[in-house]
Amino acid sequence: MNPERPPDAPATARSVRTPVPPFTLESAIAKVRAAEDAWNSRDPDRVALAYSPDSEWRNRDRFLRGRDEIRAFLQHKWSRELDYRLAKALWGFRENRIGVRFQYEWRDAESRWFRSYGNELWEFDDAGLMRRREASINDVPITEAQRRFRWGAPGPRPASHGGIPDVR
Repeated sequence: MNPERPPDAPATARSVRTPVPPFTLESAIAKVRAAEDAWNSRDPDRVALAYSPDSEWRNRDRFLRGRDEIRAFLQHKWSRELDYRLAKALWGFRENRIGVRFQYEWRDAESRWFRSYGNELWEFDDAGLMRRREASINDVPITEAQRRFRWGAPGPRPASHGGIPDVR
């Protein structure tokens, strides 16, 4: 939670997004979990506010710049990646950068399930806003029975859920 504003106050372009760099192990883990929770909300407006107004992204083969492009990208993503559920894990960090691995599950309009595996590189500005995100992602078809992420959605992953396994 950002101590600079009450929990019910809207975030603005000038908001500080704690934790801010330089990161410690504890603050890097908190930053990763906050990102995971935001993405699991499936709210493009909420997610876009975690990025600097001029943030640059590479997502697979797409290159985006700025919150408006990020917001539009996420709206389109979640209109076709249905029942989306995501888990992230800290891979490493230093100063103002964090490396993350993640998995998410979703189904398409024909109810075919997928698990997407990926890695992200994040760079933050002094206010804790992400100014750069590079994501490499691969999709693997799975059956409904192979799903691992079955918590109620949209919403955060329950603390009792172990997250992503070390391998597979």
